[in-house]
Amino acid sequence: LARLGALRARPDGGGRRTELHLLFDQLISESCGPEPAAAPGPQDVCAVLVQGCQLVPLDQEHLVSKVCQLIHHLLNRYQVMVDEQSLNFLLSYCISALRQCSSWTHVEILQALAALVYNNGPKCQKFLPDLLGTAGLLLQFSDPAQPDVELRRAAVRSMANLCLSVPGQPYLDESYRSVCFQTFLSVLQSSKTTDVDDITFCMLLQSALKGVQSLLNGGKMKLMQMDQIGALLAVLKKCMFHGLPGLSIEVPTALYPAPLPQYDKRSPAKQEQSEPATSKQTGSRRKKCKGKQKKGEFGEEGREDSGDAGEESVLGADMVKLQLGDVQSSPCPEPRPRVSDGCAGKDPPSCQPCKRLSSSESEYSDTEGGIQSKVRSYQANVRQGALACFLSTIKSIEKRVLYGYWSAFVPDAPGIGSPQSVSLMTIALKDPSPKTRACALQVLSAFLEGSKQFLSVAEDANDHKRAFTPFSVTIASSIRELHRCLLLALVAESSSQTLTQIIKCLANLVSNAPYSRLKPGLLTRVWNQIKPYISHKDVNVRVSSLTLLGAIVSVQAPLPEVQLLLQQPSSSGLSSSSGSATPGREQRRKAVPWAGESPQGSPAGRAPPEPCWLLSLCVSLVVLPREDSCSDSDATFPSLGSVYEPCPLRLEALQV
Repeated sequence: LARLGALRARPDGGGRRTELHLLFDQLISESCGPEPAAAPGPQDVCAVLVQGCQLVPLDQEHLVSKVCQLIHHLLNRYQVMVDEQSLNFLLSYCISALRQCSSWTHVEILQALAALVYNNGPKCQKFLPDLLGTAGLLLQFSDPAQPDVELRRAAVRSMANLCLSVPGQPYLDESYRSVCFQTFLSVLQSSKTTDVDDITFCMLLQSALKGVQSLLNGGKMKLMQMDQIGALLAVLKKCMFHGLPGLSIEVPTALYPAPLPQYDKRSPAKQEQSEPATSKQTGSRRKKCKGKQKKGEFGEEGREDSGDAGEESVLGADMVKLQLGDVQSSPCPEPRPRVSDGCAGKDPPSCQPCKRLSSSESEYSDTEGGIQSKVRSYQANVRQGALACFLSTIKSIEKRVLYGYWSAFVPDAPGIGSPQSVSLMTIALKDPSPKTRACALQVLSAFLEGSKQFLSVAEDANDHKRAFTPFSVTIASSIRELHRCLLLALVAESSSQTLTQIIKCLANLVSNAPYSRLKPGLLTRVWNQIKPYISHKDVNVRVSSLTLLGAIVSVQAPLPEVQLLLQQPSSSGLSSSSGSATPGREQRRKAVPWAGESPQGSPAGRAPPEPCWLLSLCVSLVVLPREDSCSDSDATFPSLGSVYEPCPLRLEALQV
């Protein structure tokens, strides 16, 4: 600040320009270097930026470029919220620079503009006509005909940052929202040309996806028009598979919904009668699942970390072989290779969320392998961004409209000689990034939530010689395929976070599927495969496993299949074959005395009936002290000095 003040007093000339160049170079270098011992305050940062712009006339374009780089780097580095007076001056300066300076400076100016408007959209209302109005600057630079893709990307990113909402503040007018949505949609519909590198195109897609998500989040924009919904879902499906190894798909420009008999042909009276019954039957269990799921929701700014994705598999080789025999009765996509591109064990650095995109690329080497790893990382970010945007889209569409697109995103059993259709389960089974797999499962879980009425028509076919496949049989086939694919994913998964999402997704499916109309056996497969995970070393996996068991027990019209499962011997299926289970659980469960039973045992010649093993398990989880050392995830839930099981696990056991 002192040096800038001294330069203000000097006459404009070559010496002053040289000093400004040196000062800006030094400040940019420091903003990209190591973290300083004491970060500058927001007022100091704003004062430096305002004085820097005041010292640089718009005809000195090299200095304009440098001061805009300084705005970009300082606001990114220190996450400064610019005060309104400084914001008005700096935005006016950037808009004037875009109009007067040569095109080679525009990328740096737009980067500065994006940093300025980030989370400041409500304060930028008076500048919106210049930026988003008819012939607005951002519309010009983001036009599909714009030959400079880097310039187009910078403009789309500025537009996406403008669309971020601030709680309690006014949002964009409808006309501006519509303009932005159409711009983002046209970007996502565009194809990569040969003169554009993969990373730049990925960053362009990411900016557009973040923009759409910002428009949809918080109910700011409701999707009502069918052509709008179909076009958006088509581009999201395309981006969900962007760069997925070994897969190349062609998606039409728009998806069209299938007619739904239970929504279109039921009388209003019947529908009104059935809805209260449905809500009563599923209320408590589904609300509980929904509340827990919000913790793991991935959004624009915050996503779950998949740091321990390289953990050993939950099940040993013998258990995997045993369980795969149950679920591989029909062809299915092969489970993804675990370390095919270096992303399976740990997410690459660029997958970590950041509020404003960093320009640092030092974590990647310049070798061919380093470049390929960087490209795969950016492609995974596009897939994650598309899934995050899809989750926001699901919340912005009525369920009866959403389920018209069921077949486009949920797997169905392939016909004889037909290839497996691509769906959300394709990502869950084949994507090399555990974070992306978890995102796909979270979207599928949101798809299944509240689907009881839609799935209620499902019914297994008895006559296979029909000339056409009834809608009820198609839905039943889809439910069976979902069970099969999710159980495949369960035994193949090594990441604890993704494993938790698989089990939550199974719980949502079990809560909504009409098992009384399906052939028995589905619940038995789920039951047998989830039992080993009750003793998993990760507390979140244990909690979600109990949630799934509770969903099975809560299935309507107590099924004989469920009654038989509850009557299984207590030792059935609870042994650990992988070393990841909690030791001593079986012995401690047997130590719980029951009413009418002597703790020392029964009198000779009389064996009391063994209590339900699930009930015994839940009681032991609640009342018995733990005997094992806590896992890493248990440290998140301190519980009475770690004497007892973590509180979330005990609470879930009580609910079961």
